[in-house]
Amino acid sequence: KHIDKHRRQQRRWITETPGLYTSITEPFINAQPASRIQWVYNILSKKEEAERIIYEDPDRANGFIILPDLKWDAANAASMYLVAIVHRRDLRSLRDLTNAHLPLLNNIREKAVIAAKRYGVQRDKLRLYIHYQPSYYHLHVHITNVDLEGRGIAADRAHLLDTVISNIEDIAHDYYQKVTLAYALGSDTELWQHWASHLGSSA
Repeated sequence: KHIDKHRRQQRRWITETPGLYTSITEPFINAQPASRIQWVYNILSKKEEAERIIYEDPDRANGFIILPDLKWDAANAASMYLVAIVHRRDLRSLRDLTNAHLPLLNNIREKAVIAAKRYGVQRDKLRLYIHYQPSYYHLHVHITNVDLEGRGIAADRAHLLDTVISNIEDIAHDYYQKVTLAYALGSDTELWQHWASHLGSSA
């Protein structure tokens, strides 16, 4: 799956209303076998890659680990790319977040600064965001140097953590259950095929 997402393919635009999330996207997520993210659980339990973890808050509700993304060489601060993976297993994507999760999100925002300083990257050089759709359905937050460019920060996919927190705090506690989210999908992806099977190729 991680290889497929980097292949050149046509892209299709999705305008996902809350109703379409419930009827199309959520059943797709629910149908994903647990084995697809067993590697995430292995990292969280330190069965794998324990030596790569640079920060951990072990709290089961508001805790997480931070480690370098595999795409980064863990040396060049200008291209710093870290990932915070939450400990709790009931959060799959942006759609699951409510005001109950603000302590977790604020904790990640605060502790990301500590983790980044390990590489000499200061607070005002950090970009934190959540992908929707994500590449795997276990909540994680991307932590990068603001100078790092790439497709991962495209406007239709990267939701800035500051904005996510503000939307929940200032607009609605269930903002991400009420909002329409638009994004592009590769035409070869399983999720697009799932959408197409429900709506036809003109979806």
